[in-house]
Formats: sequence, structure tokens, C-alpha cells
Amino acid sequence: MDISVIVPLYNEAESLPELEAWIRRVMDENNFSYEILFINDGSTDDSWQVIRSLQKNNPAVKGVCFRRNYGKSPALNTGFARAKGNVVITMDADLQDSPDEIPELYRMITEDGYDLVSGWKQKRYDPLSKTIPTKLFNATARKVSGIKNLHDFNCGLKAYRQKVIKHIEVYGDMHRYVPYLAKLAGFNKIGEKVVQHQARKYGSTKFGLDRFVNGYLDLATLWFTGKFGVKPMHFFGLLGSLMFILGLIAVMVVGGMKLYNMYSGNAYHLVTDSPYFYLSLVMMILGTQLFLTGFVGELVVRNSHRRNDYEIEEELNINNEE
Repeated sequence: MDISVIVPLYNEAESLPELEAWIRRVMDENNFSYEILFINDGSTDDSWQVIRSLQKNNPAVKGVCFRRNYGKSPALNTGFARAKGNVVITMDADLQDSPDEIPELYRMITEDGYDLVSGWKQKRYDPLSKTIPTKLFNATARKVSGIKNLHDFNCGLKAYRQKVIKHIEVYGDMHRYVPYLAKLAGFNKIGEKVVQHQARKYGSTKFGLDRFVNGYLDLATLWFTGKFGVKPMHFFGLLGSLMFILGLIAVMVVGGMKLYNMYSGNAYHLVTDSPYFYLSLVMMILGTQLFLTGFVGELVVRNSHRRNDYEIEEELNINNEE
């Protein structure tokens, strides 16, 4: 099969018939073999009934219906697990992503050799309250992830080589960082394509400003797990050691100053009268706790069944004859 189109959706009953017809037209014009996976994320409208009716007229239509709303990341991960196409396309169900982009995205994967191609909605039809935070968010994501050629991490229109989606796990709200997840899994051929952004035709947006706060927290999580996920002591142990040593030095300085004043005949105070003494103790205690956190983290990693899971690109079996 050439292409799997994955469409996560929540309360998009009005747009689904038009979207399915649009995708079907593009596929037929380019003679692609395809499937459309509608992932109904617990919609409360007639979305699932619409998907059922679409499937009767088009056998390429497939669907999964969640019992309740879980979010876009679980919907994408479910679609990834079921996709069979050599190239996987993801797009939103609100008709803001154009299926006319599919042939070029497919070509970039199959001919240009990209592992992942992300859409860039260079011209957006969104209010400033959404576009300005989005630009700040994408700038931070580029800096942290090191994927400097992407301008729009959160664009729903993306294309993947099949082996990419089979080697990443999208959970929580990590759908914003699928390119970063792909990079952490060893897929570095990541490209970008300017795509058409259309104004929303039906319904209203499902996202609020809280997604930007959650987005930064998720980015910090990905950065930490990608860098220290299998070696937590390198982070907590180093930070804890530095704090403990600085606290110890500070305590020694406070005690040394008292001893100096005592033997020099100068006026002196108890070390417990100095606020620096307590700050030093706090630093030593925090340093010890961070160091022990690193030990606990190492024990968790050591007992994880995935501690030796490595991404192998290719393996050559050589049978040595004796």
C-alpha cells in the first residue's frame, strides 16, 4: 500500500464528508493505493456515524472510536500502530490542512529520501493571540531540539516513512514534538514543506492557550529524557555533588572566620548566628537529596526491561565456519 492517511478528530462531523471526498479525489488522480484511518477521539456529536456511512461507500475508509476523549497524541499513536502504508500522512479533520499537498509530501519521502517531512503554514489564518505565542513556542522548540530547519513543529500535516512511526511512541501531549521524537530515535533526515493553511470552515478550535504552557513542560521532559533518560546520575549526581561541595565550603568558611576571630582576639559570634550557616546546611541537604535521587533513578533504569533497547538500522549476519 502506498499511503496511509491518519486523521485524528473530535466533534468534526460536518467536515468529514468533504474531507474524505477531497482525499479520495487526490488519491484517484495520482493512482495511489491508500487507506484513510479516522481516529474518533470520543466525539460527542455524530462523527462516528458519519465515519460508518463513509466506509460503506469507500472501503479504504477505516476507523477507531475511543470510548472517551483522550487527546490527539493517543489518537495518533493508535493510528500509527494500525497504519500499513509505506508513507504515512497525518492531517487534521477541520479542513485547514489541504489533501492537495499529499502527492508532493509522498514524493519528498520516496524520492528525496526524507524520513519525515513537516508542513509549514507560512501564511496562517489565525488571530494574533494564537500566531504570536506559536512563533515563540517554535523558536524555543528549534533551540532545544536542535532541528533548526523546522518553523512549525505543531503543524498537523506531516509525512513519515513507515519505519519512523513504528519506532516512536506518542503519548501525553507529545504530538507537538513528533520530529524531536523521530530525531531521538535516530531519524535525522527531517525536512519541511510550505503548505497551504485554510481558514476553518466548520465548528471552532479545540485548543486553548494552556497548550503553550503544557508544550514547554513537555519539551523540558523530552530534553531531559533524551539526554539523561538512561543515565540519571549524570544529571542529579553532578548537580547534587556541586551543591554539596559549595555548601561544605561555605560551612568551612563560616567556621574558619570564627576560629580566626577567636585566636586573633577579635569579637566573634556563634556560627549559628550567621544566616550563611543555615544556607550552607540547606545546600548540603539538597545536594545529598539530589545525589540520592540519581541513585534511585539508576535503580529504576537498571530494572527497566527497555534499558538495552537500541535503534538498529541494519544488521549483517555472518556465520563463521569452524
